[in-house]
Amino acid sequence: MQGYEFYVDPSRCIGCQSCVKACEECETHRGTSLINFDFIDRGGTTASAAYVCWHCEEPTCAMACPTDAIKKGDDGIVQSSLKSRCIGCSNCVLACPFGIPKIFPEYEQMMKCDMCYDRTSIGKKPMCATVCPSQALCYVRPEVIAHRREKPTNVFQFGNQKIVTRVHMMVPAETDSVSLDVLDYIWEESYAVFAQPQ
Repeated sequence: MQGYEFYVDPSRCIGCQSCVKACEECETHRGTSLINFDFIDRGGTTASAAYVCWHCEEPTCAMACPTDAIKKGDDGIVQSSLKSRCIGCSNCVLACPFGIPKIFPEYEQMMKCDMCYDRTSIGKKPMCATVCPSQALCYVRPEVIAHRREKPTNVFQFGNQKIVTRVHMMVPAETDSVSLDVLDYIWEESYAVFAQPQ
């Protein structure tokens, strides 16, 4: 669907898991959901978030694959591994900074969100975006998103590494990129212990 973009807004997720169920209905992986759904802080809140593959401009999953089984199309969509080439080594799983690819032992293959390529290539929206009642996952034209309080970004910082993606995340208006440095999530006391010379 030319002109449409995928947007993820974790602040809108209501935890209904409609996206998970819809993903299971996809023609190419029927019965298996490729949505990454989790609770943000299970001990302190019911807040949840659903994520799709971010489809990086330079996909580390593909770069780490020793058999060249993961391909990125001209449209920027990074596909699941080619079954005939995938050896289930998990390099892609370890390489992805977002933790998206999954090895499915029953298929002996890495599979991940391909933005419902079987649907979008014929002019339909991805399954998850069609059922999300709060538009935490949405597939729309950029001008539709322009009316929201938040703004979209597709720039992520992992320490010194900058990653640009095809999928956008909605962030506060004053934010230009999303920082995901592991040091931001380590308790200060723990960090002090790790930082001490041995």
